[in-house]
Amino acid sequence: MNIHIVEDHKLMANSLSNLINDSGIARVTNTCYDLKSYRLLLAETQPDLLLLDIELPDGNGVDFCAEIMKIYPGLKIIMLTSYKEFNIARHALSNGALGYILKNAEPEEMYAGIERVSRGEQFLCEEIDILLREKKDEETIWLTNSEKTVLKYLAEGYTKKEIATLLHRDEETIKTHRRNLSVKLKPKNLADLIKKGYEMKLI
Repeated sequence: MNIHIVEDHKLMANSLSNLINDSGIARVTNTCYDLKSYRLLLAETQPDLLLLDIELPDGNGVDFCAEIMKIYPGLKIIMLTSYKEFNIARHALSNGALGYILKNAEPEEMYAGIERVSRGEQFLCEEIDILLREKKDEETIWLTNSEKTVLKYLAEGYTKKEIATLLHRDEETIKTHRRNLSVKLKPKNLADLIKKGYEMKLI
């Protein structure tokens, strides 16, 4: 079984790759650290299974999951993340992910997830399985950490260019986060975006 990993933390990506390769159940054939490079790779070769991080420098894996499903509906995806939020997990699954595993999961849980998802079955790590079973429906709007940070700086009056400098990102990445904020919060303008951010306690 060939696996691709999209994870921006190189140490985490390398550790995970070694863990999987040593297990004997699969082989990591490609690793990417952002969505831009993975889009190019995916156009050339598709894996049997993709381990996809949520928080990436040029976008988020949950939205990217939906994008992939439109083009490669048979691709099996496991979200690999630190996010334990109900809405994020539910959103990821509704966008086509078959698995959701936290980065602090035990190796055995990771192996079990890979094997289950490779068979086309859903797999949730124990913490998320309990969360989805017990937690009732909530407001479905959620923001990644990067989007929250950009919203905070916008509320403080910084421009996109200034925010890019502060976060050591290129301006195009900040524009992407700003577009995501508009899609998720549906503001009339910047002032309304900031107002909604405060009302929803996102700032």
